[in-house]
Amino acid sequence: MDFLRNLFSSTLGLGSPEKVLDDLTLEGVARYIKSGKCKNIICMVGAGISTSAGIPDFRSPETGLYANLQKYNLPYPEAIFQIDYFKKHPEPFFALARELYPGQFKPTICHYFMKLLKDKGHLRRCYSQNIDTLERVAGLEGEDLIEAHGTFFTSHCVSCSKEFNLDWMRDQIFSDDVPRCDGCSSLVKPDIVFFGENLPVRFFTSMKMDFPRCDLLIVMGTSLQVQPFAGLVGRVSKSCPRLLINMEKAGQADPMLGLLGFGGGMDFESDKAYRDVAHISTCDDGCLALAELLGWKEELTELVKKEHGRIDSQDKREKSKGAAANESSASEAPAAKKEE
Repeated sequence: MDFLRNLFSSTLGLGSPEKVLDDLTLEGVARYIKSGKCKNIICMVGAGISTSAGIPDFRSPETGLYANLQKYNLPYPEAIFQIDYFKKHPEPFFALARELYPGQFKPTICHYFMKLLKDKGHLRRCYSQNIDTLERVAGLEGEDLIEAHGTFFTSHCVSCSKEFNLDWMRDQIFSDDVPRCDGCSSLVKPDIVFFGENLPVRFFTSMKMDFPRCDLLIVMGTSLQVQPFAGLVGRVSKSCPRLLINMEKAGQADPMLGLLGFGGGMDFESDKAYRDVAHISTCDDGCLALAELLGWKEELTELVKKEHGRIDSQDKREKSKGAAANESSASEAPAAKKEE
């Protein structure tokens, strides 16, 4: 009878999982990280971690991307990321891509906090919904990242699948041309996941290995509304602490199912809450607060300052090269005309 009771309890999630945090606060999370028991942190991040870089999120009522697409004359806002609409009308997407293209923005404090987690041996993986490549710019590498909704880092022809790199796509987009394959003349699409397309295979294979091993899940800047990404919060073990850093609470379990112990949604407030922590703030402020509790704040701010300075210097050099090339072309033009 005890065996059946335990099996029933385990299957339905009705048991009493181990409580890992001594307090359901940011301070409690910091003490856990400092304890040395936390070596497999997974970060789940969304558009909210990039808004301080100047990139809009998708769903904010007035400032979000979907609220500001009227100029593209779309049948509905989400059409700009619908694969069938894109194949017939690619122009709106590439016009938007010019405004949001990677390389025009610098990573945020939040991005560099994840880089610190990696450098200190705590980060197992970052699962990102973002397509802006700022995680890579901040120093995370391909092995550190699962870009769940794809990336601008590579592009492929929609017909022959020929691959094109980031520089090629940038040149095409900023020349106001619709990118086309130099082999078959079909459209070339950045490797971002449109509505109607499957997520990358690596997303599914990696989550099966990563989430059972996770000993702290940090969720930042996402509304947790888009599946299957949102469902990842329920794939960690029942004892794994989960920290949400966001402007509002997200991912909460259905109250009725929560009473029965079903589902993996967040539980911040009920009498049964034992592992979920909500820190309501911007992602940058939340990461700074956590860094301070960990004793990393000075290191983090110095990293941001150094890396932003490096990016600014690099941009300045590239602009100088571009200006010099333009001057050279201008000076050669009259000479060429004289020879004629």
